[in-house]
Amino acid sequence: MTVIYSIVGIAGAGAMGRGIAQIAAQAGSTVKLFDTQASAGLAARDAIFSQWDRMVEKGRLDSAQASALKSRLGTVDSLSGLADCDLVVEAVIERLDIKKALFAELESVVRDTAVLATNTSSLSVTAIAAGLKRPQRFAGYHFFNPVPLMKVVEVIAGLKTDARHCDDLAAYARQMGHTAVAANDTPGFIVNHAGRGYGTEALRIVGESVTDFATIDRILRDQVGFKLGPFELLDLTALDVSHPAMVSIYQQYFEEPRFRPSIITAQRLAGGLVGRKAGEGFYRYDKGVAQVPAEAPAPLSATIPPVWVSPRAARRAELLLLLKNLGARIETGASPSPEALTLVAPLGFDISTVAVVERLDPARTVGIDMLVDDAATRRRVLATNPATRADMRDAAHALFASDGKPVSVIRDSAGFVTQRVVATIVNIASDMCQQSVCSPKDLETAVTLGLGYPLGPLAMGDRYGPANVLEVLFNMQTVYGDPRYRPSPWLRRRGAIGLSLMHEEA
Repeated sequence: MTVIYSIVGIAGAGAMGRGIAQIAAQAGSTVKLFDTQASAGLAARDAIFSQWDRMVEKGRLDSAQASALKSRLGTVDSLSGLADCDLVVEAVIERLDIKKALFAELESVVRDTAVLATNTSSLSVTAIAAGLKRPQRFAGYHFFNPVPLMKVVEVIAGLKTDARHCDDLAAYARQMGHTAVAANDTPGFIVNHAGRGYGTEALRIVGESVTDFATIDRILRDQVGFKLGPFELLDLTALDVSHPAMVSIYQQYFEEPRFRPSIITAQRLAGGLVGRKAGEGFYRYDKGVAQVPAEAPAPLSATIPPVWVSPRAARRAELLLLLKNLGARIETGASPSPEALTLVAPLGFDISTVAVVERLDPARTVGIDMLVDDAATRRRVLATNPATRADMRDAAHALFASDGKPVSVIRDSAGFVTQRVVATIVNIASDMCQQSVCSPKDLETAVTLGLGYPLGPLAMGDRYGPANVLEVLFNMQTVYGDPRYRPSPWLRRRGAIGLSLMHEEA
């Protein structure tokens, strides 16, 4: 197979440039590394050589293959050394002025047929290309760190990019062993755009004093199947990277409420609590291991009164069956007795609102999140309201923990935790499709490979039901009065007529 780009230049020898150089050489290209600091280029080359040596030790390469790879990778000490490249990929600091100046100089050096690409993660491809004489040959080529392991790359066309160059870049990504997804030139492209909901909604939940960082992480891992909770993820990516990205996308979308950043990350960034690499973030780290506070044990000695379930509870039949299996004494009257623990299971509403609307005694009312099938979740989540008595809270906790499944008890929140976060993720993804940022298929591929979600966001919406997600959003918007939760037209229409969120119009 003939490699699409025989000679590839990499401008910038940091972690991203180093990773792109490695996989480009492995694809069969001759690779030239350039950095304004010559020592950085040499250090990057040596690090890649060491990586190939380790691959030999592990049996993933033989010595002859490693030698051939090393012969194809070198450094140059000036941009003029990239003059014969077929493709030059930039991977320097995320500043528009620096990138524009670099490409202006590169354009005067390389051949007219050479393709220029930026690895920007948050800047406009069109804006970077604006000063070029030939913007038709310029595109975004966004890899993820660590490049050899993160097997997805976003190919982004600027307003003047020639489509054939995007096709070639996508084909070259496949030669490098990656999956290419096509994105329009919008803030955050696919992955960083789709990922806005996970962390920002979790931060809003903490900001309302609903519960703490560790509890939110436990809930989203155990109920939805995320590999890392949002605060574990923010500690891994580090706030000096994550917070500016939140602010950038929010500002580029002219303060769209769905992307609103949080004062929590701004404050912690200012205080140096940026994450794992600093030894402290949302968690404190000892030798790289997060020191997670232990969960409070369930009050299993609590006295459990009879239980009455609201007729309006979501998945009421499943909840009644669960209570029966847990051995609860279930009341079947039209209203609860004066002694009964009253259970509600709203979608998107808070417990206080439901108690008022249904004329229930708030002191005895506790909510349970039933969005996720109990058989499919490793954790149950209960919510109190400001008036819930401690004995009723403890009784509900003890009852739902009686079979050994962990239970989290949180304060009142419209949509608990899982409903809020899932609905926000699905809504943002739906609106990306509505805006034609990318195809539904590429969105699902990019998010599962780039963010490691258990499902793509559209598939997640289909799993929990577009109509359910829509109800959560409508009700949250009612409770909070915040346009952040307004449903996307893509979701509203498909939820209303019972279509999959993956469905594209003819």
